[in-house]
Amino acid sequence: MPMQDTRALSRTKTSARRSAPAPRTAKAQPYKAAPSRPQPRRAIPPWMELEEPTTRPLRIYALDPSAGNYVGNVMTVNVKWEKLKPGPSGSKIAVIDYDAANKRYYPPVDLDDPRILARDGLDPSESDPRFHQQMVYAVAMETIERFEAALGRRIHWRKADRPDGGPNGADGTWRKSDDIKVLNLFPHGMVQANAFYSPDVHGILFGYFRAASTNQGRNLPGQRVFTCLSHDIIAHEVTHAVLDGMRTYFTEPSNPDVLAFHEGFADLAALFSHFSHQEALLDTIQKTGGRLYDFELTPDVAPAQRASATCTRGQSSTVDAVVRAQISVRNPLIELAQQFGEASGMNRGLRSALGVLPNSDAINTRVNDAHFRGSILVAAVFDAYFSIYIKRTADLFRIYRAGGGKVTEELPGALARMLSERACATAAEFFQICARAIDYCPPVDVTFGDFLRALITVERDFDPADSTTVVDALMQAFRVRGIYPDGASFFSQDALSWPRVPKWTAPPDNDALPPVEGLVFRNPNGLTKTEKDINGKILRKYAQDNAARLGFDDDPRLALQFKPYAPSFHPTFRIGPDGSLRTDMVAELVQTKRAPFDPKVPSAGSFPLRAGVVLIISAPEGESSVSDVRFAIRKPLRGEEGKQREARQRDYYTALGLLEGNTEDASHFQADFGLLHQGF
Repeated sequence: MPMQDTRALSRTKTSARRSAPAPRTAKAQPYKAAPSRPQPRRAIPPWMELEEPTTRPLRIYALDPSAGNYVGNVMTVNVKWEKLKPGPSGSKIAVIDYDAANKRYYPPVDLDDPRILARDGLDPSESDPRFHQQMVYAVAMETIERFEAALGRRIHWRKADRPDGGPNGADGTWRKSDDIKVLNLFPHGMVQANAFYSPDVHGILFGYFRAASTNQGRNLPGQRVFTCLSHDIIAHEVTHAVLDGMRTYFTEPSNPDVLAFHEGFADLAALFSHFSHQEALLDTIQKTGGRLYDFELTPDVAPAQRASATCTRGQSSTVDAVVRAQISVRNPLIELAQQFGEASGMNRGLRSALGVLPNSDAINTRVNDAHFRGSILVAAVFDAYFSIYIKRTADLFRIYRAGGGKVTEELPGALARMLSERACATAAEFFQICARAIDYCPPVDVTFGDFLRALITVERDFDPADSTTVVDALMQAFRVRGIYPDGASFFSQDALSWPRVPKWTAPPDNDALPPVEGLVFRNPNGLTKTEKDINGKILRKYAQDNAARLGFDDDPRLALQFKPYAPSFHPTFRIGPDGSLRTDMVAELVQTKRAPFDPKVPSAGSFPLRAGVVLIISAPEGESSVSDVRFAIRKPLRGEEGKQREARQRDYYTALGLLEGNTEDASHFQADFGLLHQGF
C-alpha cells in the first residue's frame, strides 16, 4: 500500500473516534423473561411410564405393645397397593376413628402422604391415634389377603338375605342386615374390655380399657390398653367378618357347635399368623430347642444349682431366679392376645393354641360356653399341626444328634433356620386347608364333625399324594378330643371324606345329580352384575327342579312360600396337584321354613328351620357349557335326618331360652358378638 494512503486511513480512523459520542454507564434493569410461547405437550413414551407399586409397606406390632422389644415384635408388612383416602379408606376397608366416649373424631391418617410413604408408615406408638388407624388397616388387609390367597378368589362381606331372589330382597321377614360393601373399623369405638364384629354397624368396634391395678403383667397398673393394637384381636375380628361373608347362617346357633366354630375358626386364623413372623419364630425355636409346642421359653440364663439339705449327697436343686433373665416366659407363638389377658389379671394370654389337653370328655362339659368349646377345636387342629411339624423335622434332629449335638443346648443357627422354614411352610399349609374347608362345609347347622369331614375332603381333593399323613394327624387329634362326624359308618379316611357325586346316567343313581348348564365362571376378580343375575337364575331353577335330590322339602303346598334359593355362589381358581389350574363354582342353596315350637300348639311361636346344600361344580371343558357337580354337601329337611335336626334344634333353643320374646324378629335367633365377646 502507498505511504499517503496509509496516512489517509489513519486520519480517517482518528476522526471517527473523535466524532463518536462518549459511552455512558448503563443502569441495571430488572430481568424480563422473554414471553413464553405455548409448547406442544410431548407424549411420554410407554417405556418411561411409571407403574404403581404392587405393595405398600407398613409398620405394625407383630404381637402387641406389651411385647416391647421382643425379637420381631415391630415388623413391616407389605399389603397390596391401592389409592387410599385419609382414614385410611380403601376398596375393602374404611377406618372411622370416632371416640364415642369422648365424642370426638381423631384426625385421619393419610397413608399416601409422601412423608409417611417414605418411612414405611408411622412409627409404632401407643399414644398416637394415627398409628392405631394404620395398625388396624394393615392387619385387616393382611388377614384378607391371606384368605384370598388360600381360597383362590376375592372375598366379599355379608350380603342381605334375599330368599325370593328378587332385586330388593324379601319383604323383611328374613332380612338380617343390608349388604356390607366396605368393612368399617372403629379403633376407639368404646371404653370397654371388648372388641367385636357387628353387622349392624357394618364393621368392627375396638374397645380400650384400664389395666388391672394388681397382677397386670407387663403393663403399668391402670394404664390404657387398646385392643386395636393387638395383632391377634384384629385378625380374630376380621376373620369373623370374612366367615360371615362366606356363610351367612353360621351366626344362627342351631346347635352348640355353631358359635363355638365361629370363635374357634377366628382363633385359628389369628394363631397361624404367628408362624409367619420369621424373627419371632426363629427366636422361639432356639429357646425351646425346636419344641414349638412348649408352653414356656428357656430363660436367657439358667438359674444356679446348689446342694440342698433335703437332697441326697451328689444331688442339687434349682435356686430361685434372682434376675429377670433367669425367669422363663410363656411361649408367645401359642398364646392369643397376651396383653389383653395380662391386663385383665389372667397372668397369661387370653387363650392358647393348646389350651385344652387331649380329653374325650371335655366336649361334653360347658356345652354353651362358645369360647371353651371353640378352644377344643383350636387344640385339635394345632395338635395335628405340631404332629406334622415333628414328623417333617425328625430327619434334621437325627442328623444333628448324629453329629454330637444335644437338643437341650441352644440350637445352631443353620438348624434353627431350617426348622423355622419347615414350621412356617407347614403353618401356611394348615391355614390354607382350614380356609378352603369352609367351602366344603354345609351352609347351615355346621358342627365340628362337619368341619373335620371338610378338612379331610379338601386335603384328599387337592393333594392326594401327601394327604395320608396330614389327614391321619387331623383324625387322631379330633378323636382324642371326642369329635366325631355324624352319619359316618367307620372312622377311616374314605368314610369321613364327603362322597363324590356319581355321574349322571340313565337311569340315574339315587345320589346322582344332573349337570348344570350355562353357568358363567369368568375370572378370580369376580362376576359382573349381569353374570351374577345369570348364575342366580340358573341355580335357583336347578334347586327347584332337583329339590328332592338335594334334600329340600318339595311339598307342592310349600313350593311358593318355602322355595329354595342361592344365598351365594362364586368361582374359585386353584392349582391342582398336577400343577394345572382347577376352576370350580362353589354354590350355596338354602331352603327355609318355620317350624313350630310346639307342634301341638302352632300359635305358640316358631323358629327358622333351614335345609342347605353346597355344590362344588367343575368348570366345563372345551366349548361345552355343561358343568358336572363334583360334591353335594347336604343338611336336609327331608326324611329321618330332617326330623332329627328339627327335634334337636327345638330342644337346643328351649335350653337357651330362645322360645321367649318376639320370635318372628329376624334378629332373635342371631348371634350378638358384643355379648359373646364380653371380656373377649
